[in-house]
Amino acid sequence: MTKALAPRSRKIRVLATLGPASNSPEMIATLFQAGADAFRINMSHGDQQSKIPVIQAIRALESRFRRPTTILADLQGPKLRVGKFADGRVELVTGSTFVLDRDPTPGDATRVELPHREIFEAIEPGARLLLDDGKLVLRVAEHGPDRIETLVEVGGPLSNNKGLNVPDVVLPMAALTEKDRSDLAFAVEQGVDWIALSFVQRPEDLMEARGLIKGNAALLAKIEKPAAIERLEEIVEQCDGVMVARGDLGVELPPEQVPPLQKRIVEVSRRMGRPVVVATQMLESMIKSPSPTRAEVSDVATAIYDGADAIMLSAESAAGDWPVESVAMMNAIGQSVESDPAHGDRVHFTVMRPDPTTADALAEAAKGIARTVSASCIICFTSSGSTARRIARERPSVPILVLTPRAETARRLGLLWGTHAVHTRDVESFEEMVAKSKRMALRHGMAKAGDRVVVMAGVPFRTPGSTNVVHVVQLTGDELKNYIGEG
Repeated sequence: MTKALAPRSRKIRVLATLGPASNSPEMIATLFQAGADAFRINMSHGDQQSKIPVIQAIRALESRFRRPTTILADLQGPKLRVGKFADGRVELVTGSTFVLDRDPTPGDATRVELPHREIFEAIEPGARLLLDDGKLVLRVAEHGPDRIETLVEVGGPLSNNKGLNVPDVVLPMAALTEKDRSDLAFAVEQGVDWIALSFVQRPEDLMEARGLIKGNAALLAKIEKPAAIERLEEIVEQCDGVMVARGDLGVELPPEQVPPLQKRIVEVSRRMGRPVVVATQMLESMIKSPSPTRAEVSDVATAIYDGADAIMLSAESAAGDWPVESVAMMNAIGQSVESDPAHGDRVHFTVMRPDPTTADALAEAAKGIARTVSASCIICFTSSGSTARRIARERPSVPILVLTPRAETARRLGLLWGTHAVHTRDVESFEEMVAKSKRMALRHGMAKAGDRVVVMAGVPFRTPGSTNVVHVVQLTGDELKNYIGEG
């Protein structure tokens, strides 16, 4: 058995996407050691059976490194595409008229099939249609049940089955396709920890996925549609975590609007106690280069200063030439930013007001106590992970050691800021809580003799939702002699 991996020295989490460049067990282990805290499996690529050995390789890290692993399965969502062209490709001229219709006949420079009836039902005059990741822009002039006449505002080449975005209307489409439902069932069967839902436009879109998951995984909403911004707080309320999917947001919105929206999504998610991931094009140049641009480093640093829970690598780790270097760079940026004396002030620029509950009041108190007594860490006992989320929401200046009797809870916390989760037996008495806190803090290198730690738990023990105790413990030299024992 390999020596246990020490707790990360940074609080921001790194989510690495796996793909052709990183699917082998050896590479997954290397990425884990380089700084990946969680792994994203993109269900858009490859078949389900090809994902099984990848999931098994991630889980195998737990016995090798004695640390929970975190797996996020990202569902593809509906893909809107135009039909085919007689010659495979046309040139749309700016200022010309172009028609989208329900006729499956191969198209030409004047028309093409649009095989999505929902768009015909929802579209309105003046709405934009974006083609090929926003490279071409059409403006709706007239429409009927089977025909949309548009003006080409930005022309260019268009080929078969290119993608289509409809940013200006809410489409009457479910967020889950038949493929997504199958992929979701597969992911839950394989025991993944998070399901990421694409194409979220409204809070109701989360309900079907929630029902299919049946509590067997956490649900993450990808904010990638302008319609989702209009009902952001309602959507965040209905999910367990949030992703700022900047790639699609940047297609459907002017790019200059994405940075302030990123800050707003992070702020709302933090305020509502949901882990938030900032994703897409963070170190894009490292797909081909062993080092990022200065602008990319600054972009990643901004997300960390804003207080995001996690930062994500996409093609950089999935298909790039430098997957290990990309993860190591994310790790290094996180360490550098968090060592900045101004980091704490910037992270707390967003004011967190606790809900009027005992658990929230104690989480806020624990942060203040840890700072006042110069504690080395905050330790929390939790079954569901709720206590850990409340503490992390406060962004304390010290790491959070989470002790939980549920392996699934420990795994899901891999996307939560500042946490080091340990799957361990529960305690049954106050004295056992104190002793175990000391022992686990020492064992995991989060405290030493003479240090104070702040402990949060609920009495009676083994009762979910009963958090009502904050206790300060000082470790003595005696604990150093006895800490290697039962977990």
